[in-house]
Amino acid sequence: MTRKKKIYKKKGKIIKDLTRNIFRILNEDSSKFYNYKQIASKMGISDTDGKTQILKKLAELTASQKIKEIDRGKYQINEDRKYHIGTLDVTSNGNAYFISDDFENDIFVPSVNLGKALHDDTVRVYVYKKRRSNKLEADVVEIIDRAKTEFVGVLQMNKNFGFVVPDSTKMYADIFISQNKLNNAQDGDKVVARITDWPENSKNPFGKITEVLGKPGDHNTEIHSILLEYGLPYEFPKEVEEDAKKLSLEITEDEIAKRRDMRSDLTFTIDPKDAKDFDDALSFTKLENGNYEIGIHIADVSHYVQPKTILDDEAYDRATSVYLVDRVVPMLPEMLSNGACSLRPNEEKLTFSAVFEMNDKAQIINKWFGRTVTYSDKRFAYEEAQAIIENKNNIVPADVSLTGEEYIVDDAIVEATLKLDELAKKMRKKRMKSGAISFDRVEVKFNLDEEANPTGVFFKESKDANKLIEEFMLLANKKVAEFIGFSKGKATKNTFVYRVHDEPNIEKLASLQNIIGKFGYKINTESKETTSQSLNQLLADVHGKGEANMVETLAIRSMSKAEYTTQNIGHYGLAFDYYSHFTSPIRRYPDVMTHRLLQHYLDGGKSPKAEVYEERCKHSSKMEELASKAERDSIKYMQVKYMQDHKDQEFEGVVSGVTEWGIYVEISSNKCEGMVRIRDIKDDYYIYDEQQYAIVGQSTKNLIQLGDNVVVKVKKTDLERKHLDFDLISH
Repeated sequence: MTRKKKIYKKKGKIIKDLTRNIFRILNEDSSKFYNYKQIASKMGISDTDGKTQILKKLAELTASQKIKEIDRGKYQINEDRKYHIGTLDVTSNGNAYFISDDFENDIFVPSVNLGKALHDDTVRVYVYKKRRSNKLEADVVEIIDRAKTEFVGVLQMNKNFGFVVPDSTKMYADIFISQNKLNNAQDGDKVVARITDWPENSKNPFGKITEVLGKPGDHNTEIHSILLEYGLPYEFPKEVEEDAKKLSLEITEDEIAKRRDMRSDLTFTIDPKDAKDFDDALSFTKLENGNYEIGIHIADVSHYVQPKTILDDEAYDRATSVYLVDRVVPMLPEMLSNGACSLRPNEEKLTFSAVFEMNDKAQIINKWFGRTVTYSDKRFAYEEAQAIIENKNNIVPADVSLTGEEYIVDDAIVEATLKLDELAKKMRKKRMKSGAISFDRVEVKFNLDEEANPTGVFFKESKDANKLIEEFMLLANKKVAEFIGFSKGKATKNTFVYRVHDEPNIEKLASLQNIIGKFGYKINTESKETTSQSLNQLLADVHGKGEANMVETLAIRSMSKAEYTTQNIGHYGLAFDYYSHFTSPIRRYPDVMTHRLLQHYLDGGKSPKAEVYEERCKHSSKMEELASKAERDSIKYMQVKYMQDHKDQEFEGVVSGVTEWGIYVEISSNKCEGMVRIRDIKDDYYIYDEQQYAIVGQSTKNLIQLGDNVVVKVKKTDLERKHLDFDLISH
């Protein structure tokens, strides 16, 4: 007679995720109760040692009242305790905050209550009131879903094992790596480590090294580290590149016959000087009735990227292109993004277009949507278009020419550019009057040498040429969304991809008012209209001032986050009831979905199920947020790299943040931000004053407050952590 094979055999082995699995079993049906044998059976454990571990853990959970023993040896989830599901936001000091729709405010989670949960994990917590302070705190009782298991860090070797010290300040535990899991990594290498296990009795998770990136401080190593920290790829798999090469890029007469032929219309692109892909173009025709036909032509990515293909799967997984300081990580392979789908000058292209008949008042008389074939007559950089607008003649100055040589622009293009600028300004004026909020933020850009070292910093500001393109792209996005979502005076039930932006949070606005009040500014939150008007006034008032970047950042943080969804609630920041993303399918997957759905409805198709698109919208929103974080990290990295060469220089700056451990200072001339630690300020002993957003000297009563002008000098640069430490010279 053969013995039954045991699933769990090894005596003395610690059971993985024991607490988590007990909670999972008890939560399957909170009205049921289980004894230790039933729990062991559900976990596939049949040996004595494993059952002993379960008994011990059940006793421990009962003692802490996380579960209850309703009868001798029968256990049930303790529903007397209020459990909540949400996500964790771990801070750099190892504590965390629990975020859930069940609470208006985030709940503090001390590090001892984390239960091995990590940043962004979905968790179940018990919320309780702290005895002395009566403040709410949370205790993690179950990790429902790990947000990530791979971390970028530096390997520190001991004799027969190592630890990977994660780059992220939100990862509070180093990862233990045994000798046989090193994957040829050497001491000091920057690596990617995957958590494979986290034993109950271990302070550190166990892992293995999946990739060796290089040495810390090396430029490519650091850029790849930034991408991998957020789970973003930096190259395409071979099969995706090969799939792209198989595509037929020929524009056949049969394909042209299916489309509106607009090749004879005057068409041009306006993009950044260093742009490689051009996914939008404008056409302009003056009509006999005195009106204007304006086409917004968008690369027809959906013609080449078909559903249920390797290319489409990869584009969906990425969901967005990532724009780092020194490179673009595209959503589509280069032969599509910079080739077939790029609306390059003097080439015929397949496009998806929104065409409007417009009068001199910028009112829309007629509209048309559909697939087209176009021919771009000219490619402009923003600087060239701006020169036309400012000079109002047909000569573009040599210093803004793409070629560096002076040349004459066709009279028709000059006329079209000036008329489009005039109409764009009228549309913008109407939009602002309707309650749109104008965040014209200055972008920090770097001059880089051939090795991608920063040689200088400059600021990119939105001018008339940028706003011209912006207004017509907004128009196309808005009208496409209205076309699908609004018919015969009421909302339709057609499934569609909307870009929505909720109204600002009242508490965040109140917090913003507290801060800006110290600078003599105020916002009026009586109504939706007064809020947007006063926010615009605030942004206009601070423009060009030392505190501008700080106030603009705080104002943006008071806003809700824009996101993709099938549930339309309008776009508060743009003051649009209907808004979608239609104009950038080369770099955004939601635009590809928009094109497909629009064509589906133009062909008379019925509304597809919203659930599938809602899931894709959530994924796209998440990937957009990760890409945004990576982009910010790359800017911080380059700022630290830039400041390494300016250690002996004093800089004027503005106090941009105040915390209990120091003040953040933003340098006015280059927007680099660093910290002056309280312990490094030697003229007094300073204590944090939360009410005044300040630190206060205990002897002198000196106040260093948010928004104060100070002079600083670089004390320390940390490229790996992307962090600057300053010494305070004067305040």
